[in-house]
Amino acid sequence: MKTVRVVAAVIKSKNRNGEPVIFATARGYGEFKGGWEFPGGKIEADETPQDALKREIFEELDTKIKVLDIIDTIEYDYPNFHLSMDCFWCEVVSGNLELKEAEAAKWLTKETIDSVNWLPADITLIEKIKEELN
Repeated sequence: MKTVRVVAAVIKSKNRNGEPVIFATARGYGEFKGGWEFPGGKIEADETPQDALKREIFEELDTKIKVLDIIDTIEYDYPNFHLSMDCFWCEVVSGNLELKEAEAAKWLTKETIDSVNWLPADITLIEKIKEELN
């Protein structure tokens, strides 16, 4: 089975009430269109995961980010490929998270994180993120 290596940004911030929130997007294309995920994309041959994440977020959201600690590497078997996804905590450095590929986006709190239909690989991260949002 083919392995696809990708990176995902769990962008964290605080809402108006001072509660921690994370940014999620709904895929705008492909087989999983409409499914919710953490933004990111494929790692190019000459990139570190962190560099790939900065490039992907700039391309997809016209935003510069700071890549912080790794949360986990998710290994997930989809029917047609194996996904290896390095997931990092990130913060916005500059930009307004403008959607260039996603069809929707939301800032989610610990209470609302389960309100979207997560893609199968991304949902495996939710419990770890909830712990951090405490």
